[in-house]
Amino acid sequence: MSRRFRFSLLGLAAFLSGLPLLAVAEDTPGLGGIGQQVRALLDRARPAVVKIVAEDRHGPLSGTGFAVDPRGVIYTSYSVGGTAEDIVVEFGDRKYPARRLVGDSRSGIALLKIDAETPFLRIGASGKMQVGDPVVAVGFPMDRPLSPTLGLIAGFDLKYLGRFFATTHIRASVPVQRGEGGAPLLDIEGNVIGILISSLDGSSGCFALPIEAAEKVRGDYLRFGDVHPGWLGIDVGEAHEQTSGSVARVKGVLADSPAAKGSLQAGDTILQVGTVRVTSPADVLNASFFLTAGDTVPILIAREGEIVKLELEADVPRTQSAEKILNLSTPPEQEQAGLKFETR
Repeated sequence: MSRRFRFSLLGLAAFLSGLPLLAVAEDTPGLGGIGQQVRALLDRARPAVVKIVAEDRHGPLSGTGFAVDPRGVIYTSYSVGGTAEDIVVEFGDRKYPARRLVGDSRSGIALLKIDAETPFLRIGASGKMQVGDPVVAVGFPMDRPLSPTLGLIAGFDLKYLGRFFATTHIRASVPVQRGEGGAPLLDIEGNVIGILISSLDGSSGCFALPIEAAEKVRGDYLRFGDVHPGWLGIDVGEAHEQTSGSVARVKGVLADSPAAKGSLQAGDTILQVGTVRVTSPADVLNASFFLTAGDTVPILIAREGEIVKLELEADVPRTQSAEKILNLSTPPEQEQAGLKFETR
């Protein structure tokens, strides 16, 4: 983040809270400086952000999407493109019929394709973002022209209203409106760090799927032609004491599961799944989203005072009868969890 933008935000915060602006650095450019940067970001994003109109069983709907490669592949939210028909993508004055490549209720996104060369947004890194970092959503609120909305990252949440997401989501203090489902959430450099998939608290904020999770879905499609989640079959609980920095204790493994075949045992403490460091059971759930059936997954555990590395081959998830297995259960669709974007 540039020093100039940091000072701009400090000036805005001081103004809103009634603090003396003299407490802010002398070279603060003020609200005008913030506006200039947001307008510049909007201009950079504009060519790749699209309006989406479609029909579903309830009637017409609308939302936002954005291109992620030059071949016409577009991200949007599941509420916009997951089950809709007669999907039309609007690039300015140009309109293209779109076909759905993937509609994934687990992640809350959909992948669409149009037959055209497209400008596209750069993929960023949500993992580098911190609470308080500025972000900008770019979408089509209330069927109006493309608009930016400035906000801050408010948190990184794995559950909401007692229901778990499939993976950790970005919570942003970005007020959203109907038509902005599927909009890109950008860092201040204009890189995509998330996709707006749900609003919350009277549209005063939103949840965004981290772009890394969306890229996992797209990567599955490129490899297999569909989403290809993986499963290990581990029942994980929270230990009373840390072992090597983790309280993610294996309570049991499902018979004939990848965990059982890979010699994971009850009492083991999980330290890492794939490339994701684990300190709690929630980290295991988050890491499990990125598993792919058929891939070999390195697992780092603590067992009887030693650090042991295992290799498990992820399998296709089994039925929901084993939903209590932490990294087996598939969270409900966002709408069932009380999270949705108004699309009509």
